[in-house]
Amino acid sequence: MSRPADALPDAPAPHGTTTDDVAAFQALLAHGERLIGIDLGTKTLGLALSDVLLTIASPLETLKRGKFTADATRLIEIADRFRCRGLVLGFPANLDGTEGPRAQSTRAFARNLNRLTPLPILLWDERLSTQAAERMLIEANASRKRRAEVIDKLAATVILQGALDRMRPDRPAL
Repeated sequence: MSRPADALPDAPAPHGTTTDDVAAFQALLAHGERLIGIDLGTKTLGLALSDVLLTIASPLETLKRGKFTADATRLIEIADRFRCRGLVLGFPANLDGTEGPRAQSTRAFARNLNRLTPLPILLWDERLSTQAAERMLIEANASRKRRAEVIDKLAATVILQGALDRMRPDRPAL
């Protein structure tokens, strides 16, 4: 069907924003909206969900990775289902703060995701998050099988909780 000559062209798809600045990210969020934390692995996406007060992160699920478009579509569907308005993506900087291939891959994931959704993305330093999750599971006497089943979504929870703690208004300035 052709468009009338005086009709406006289709609006371009909205693009999201990626930042590592917590204050800039917070400025993009409305009150009472949840966030999703993401532990981006080569084989899985570990997901965590915040409460609406942005105080507590809880493990959500682990998605098996496939092609980017399918992964992004599932992630956006989950964000819509839980009325999330932002994503906290674990950023795997090296221990010395430099960026290696995994960090570059994470930036590419965020950049490509920004083309598909207007949701803002916070890159959150995830150094040692998987190790922290592993320690918690060992301390809880979780079997190796159980640890393998939940490690990615627990790492996402550690990532998201760190960001939530930083966003708290009563948190003392650094």
